[in-house]
Amino acid sequence: MDYGFFEILTLIGSLGLFLFGMKLMSDSLQKVAGDKMRNILAKMTSNRVKGVLTGVLITAVIQSSSATTVMIVSFVNAGLLTLTESIGVIMGANIGTTVTAWIISILGFKISMCAFSLPLIACSLPLLFSRKSSRHSWGELMIGFAILFLGLEFLKTSMPPVDSGVLEFLSNYVDMGYGSILIFVLIGALVTLIIQSSSAAMALTLVMCNEGIIPFDMAAAMVLGQNIGTTITANLAALVANISAKRTAMAHLLFNVIGVVLTMIFFYPILHGVDYVVVKYGGLSAFNSTNPEVVPVTLSIFHTSFNVINTLLLIGFAPVIEKIVVKIISSKKKEKFRLKHIEAGYYSTSELSILQAKKEIVIYAERSKVMLEFIHQLINETEDNKFENVHKDIEKYEKIADNMEIEISEYLAKLSEGELSLHGSTRIRAMNKIIDNIESVFDAAHNIGRSLKRKKEEKIWFTQDIRDNLNEMFNYLDIALDVMINNLSNEYHNIVIDKAEEAERKINELRDSLKISNREDFKQGEYKYKASVIYNDISSYFETMGDHIINVSEAIAICKE
Repeated sequence: MDYGFFEILTLIGSLGLFLFGMKLMSDSLQKVAGDKMRNILAKMTSNRVKGVLTGVLITAVIQSSSATTVMIVSFVNAGLLTLTESIGVIMGANIGTTVTAWIISILGFKISMCAFSLPLIACSLPLLFSRKSSRHSWGELMIGFAILFLGLEFLKTSMPPVDSGVLEFLSNYVDMGYGSILIFVLIGALVTLIIQSSSAAMALTLVMCNEGIIPFDMAAAMVLGQNIGTTITANLAALVANISAKRTAMAHLLFNVIGVVLTMIFFYPILHGVDYVVVKYGGLSAFNSTNPEVVPVTLSIFHTSFNVINTLLLIGFAPVIEKIVVKIISSKKKEKFRLKHIEAGYYSTSELSILQAKKEIVIYAERSKVMLEFIHQLINETEDNKFENVHKDIEKYEKIADNMEIEISEYLAKLSEGELSLHGSTRIRAMNKIIDNIESVFDAAHNIGRSLKRKKEEKIWFTQDIRDNLNEMFNYLDIALDVMINNLSNEYHNIVIDKAEEAERKINELRDSLKISNREDFKQGEYKYKASVIYNDISSYFETMGDHIINVSEAIAICKE
């Protein structure tokens, strides 16, 4: 049979259709279950067994170990998970990702799902055109599921036959003992790295087994390689990330490499053990059967067994893995300022990545509180050296704030280009308003710092009454900022808007009162004109900060729907 360029393109297109179906299904699942998945991870305890079970559950539901890894890195950076605890979730994610192989083995080969794919798409159309976000996401999920199996069917029919000679080179390496195992492990890792999906690589391996292109033992070796290949992708993405992300990705690689090495030592005894269990319970041997269609199920059992046994063996050594990873990726010098939660390369999971933006915004807000504390110090500082040091800190924080706003805005822009639910889109719009208002809080504080610097240089003296009034205004702003940060830290639908409004009202009342008393005191000669102007400017800036603080809570309230 001729197998030319057109047939190769057909094979690649079939794989692309499978990948598209997998991505559509994964993205829609994240839209449907994104908040619930985040809540499950947010409530993670230090119990490693629960961490493993959580990793299994989340990865099995959203069908993406990459999406689970994104959340794990986010929680490690946030301090909600230690590196040791994150290793447990990663172990669970490895087990959860084997669900895809079972779906393909049972439905893709045992049942002709292709016959149901088009009717399934037809049934999903009413949901797809629904204005309700959740129904639309369910429609996308059903279409993704249908496209996935259409791609699998095309993959089976476009695979070159054994006698075509196209894959003949593979047969040259199946009788080299452990050398063959190593070669097919490398092939599995390389294929996974190229197509950037362990699920697609597993589907390709299952199809090759089903068509009799490669024997069971070499397919098992490819599965081992796929477990390594999927971690290389995460490590490449973490190259531009912070040290926590690098260590988490390295822990994933180390865990899988250790498991692969141990399995390769006892490779054939393990394979024969799996085959024995299958035969004992009524199946056919994957080694001796002339029917290659029995191999996919046995291979799926091996895939699951590998990840389960690897987890059981190494879960107790998570602290040891952590020490090794910390030694490999050491923090010899303090990292320069950078965002903690937003990592490059994770935009493919927009719905779940909103969590990272949310946590980054909380840090942004907390920095504004530090900025306000610097202002408080300037108002009451009398020593020149200390005043200059605090003023330098204000200038530095203003630059940091500008950089943070730009980076968070760019990240949100990237997320908005991805697949999002209506609720996710609303959150991103609200977040853009939030960071804009927080940046304005920094600007107002920066202007106050400049005013106090001018006061110092021109040797203008504030009376004790002025300082007391400004300190009182500061106290109200401090309360307002605490309410704002608390609202940002909680789920957006649990905000306390009445407290934010009360703090804003008191700030406005005090501002009005201070302006009146400022005019009266100046007329009575209590202080000079320049002191009055600077005093009035600072009061206005304080009030401006209060306006932007309440704007943040009002923007959060948009997400309550």
